[in-house]
Amino acid sequence: MTRHAEGLSAIGRGWLDRRRFLSNAATGLGSIALASLLGRDGLLAAEHPAPVIDPGRPFAPRPPHFPARAKNVLVIFCAGAVSQLETWDYKPELIKYDGQPLPGGPAVTFQGPAGALARPQYEFRPRGQTGKMVSDMLPHLAELTDDIAFIHSLTSKSNTHGPAENFLSTGFVLDGFPSLGSWASYALGSENQDLPAYVAIPDPRGVPQNGSNNWGPGFLPAAFQGTPLSAKDPVRHLAASGVGPEADRAARDLLRRMNQRHLEDHPGDGKLAARIASYELAARMQLSIPRIGDLSTEPAHVLRLYGADDESNPIKAAFARNCILARRLIESGVRFVQLFNGAYASGGELNWDGHSKLREQYDRHAAILDQPAAALIRDLRRRGLLEETLVVWCTEFGRMPMFQKGAQGRDHNPDGFTCWLTGAGVKPGVSHGVTDDLGQRAIQDVHPLYDLNATILHLLGLDHEALTFEHNGVRRRLTNVEGDVITQVLA
Repeated sequence: MTRHAEGLSAIGRGWLDRRRFLSNAATGLGSIALASLLGRDGLLAAEHPAPVIDPGRPFAPRPPHFPARAKNVLVIFCAGAVSQLETWDYKPELIKYDGQPLPGGPAVTFQGPAGALARPQYEFRPRGQTGKMVSDMLPHLAELTDDIAFIHSLTSKSNTHGPAENFLSTGFVLDGFPSLGSWASYALGSENQDLPAYVAIPDPRGVPQNGSNNWGPGFLPAAFQGTPLSAKDPVRHLAASGVGPEADRAARDLLRRMNQRHLEDHPGDGKLAARIASYELAARMQLSIPRIGDLSTEPAHVLRLYGADDESNPIKAAFARNCILARRLIESGVRFVQLFNGAYASGGELNWDGHSKLREQYDRHAAILDQPAAALIRDLRRRGLLEETLVVWCTEFGRMPMFQKGAQGRDHNPDGFTCWLTGAGVKPGVSHGVTDDLGQRAIQDVHPLYDLNATILHLLGLDHEALTFEHNGVRRRLTNVEGDVITQVLA
């Protein structure tokens, strides 16, 4: 050791050791090589920089991280928590042990004391070429079984409707986080500059439990929030009140010239550019929304296919018209459409929250959902749109295998339930994930809802780990710090 090294600390003297130097140099070179290989294969988050948003054109199309299988997404969101045991997840053991107590089961569930195990309230039968057992509750959707990828082992972080809706729509149980559709439109923009990039279609009976949180932008720029509209309630305040079309057009032309001059005097003012872009989109929507919402142009056979002409069931007919509107929006290039079936908590009267009279209420709700939703998927396929549209059927959590004590309904169950995918990039006719013999808990290939959202983004060509936005010093993403793509359901 040299005289100059005598004054160094033990750590400092260690760096003068030749063997240690060579070892550290080799590790450093290996790390550089690994980073290079990961970068070449597109596996580093840095390979996917944040979207560059032009405030004057916030919905301009932007490239995905990698080639996308789906250009558009249609989400059919059944609010109120549909029972997996009455629909998609066949459990013959429930029939065997019907009326018996669940051994070692909870004495109390979310809403109160637990009753005995209860068999499925609808008959199940094999469907299509796959022979998958699906119930008679939704006969039209059951006919599509061979085209669907079922995920039977999803879990939620909440057993309460509002927070669970948040978790499904935004990846967080708390309010204030961006919805899935907002992330998609922020990342990709839209192909149609005359319509919103993201549209939410509430149920004819009302909005879901957590309302606009399901389509809100959270901390993303406000431009990326969903626009709520339906066949019954188009966008409000589109038409100028008390002003003729000529005067309205002249006023808009003058306003556009004044805005442009002001923008030229204040270059780089992103907020001003965004405000002008919002006004101009509203002006274009004065023409596009009435045209796309005019269902009188639909032929009679299409109205009949969806059930939009069913005078015996006005709610079904109204939901069917929403389904036709959803198809027209997808057809026009809207990036993300969120179609709600079911409204807010109401003892199961307005949504799928079947606590007390499950069979009676599900008979009504199934009649509203089944034919229109199945017709929507068939119509997308017939028009060649399903090849580039991902369809997601989802609900916020599932139901318990026992009835509630003194009732004929099932309590909330976030520990194992079913959602499904069909369309662009989806492997048809597969069932992935398993719940236990009674359908209470996911036990194989367990997937928190993070994984479902990661898979949806993946099919849009987006890396869920790289799609981020810095908020309050934290780099946030839809899947928080979790999530894996469910590759088993991808074609």
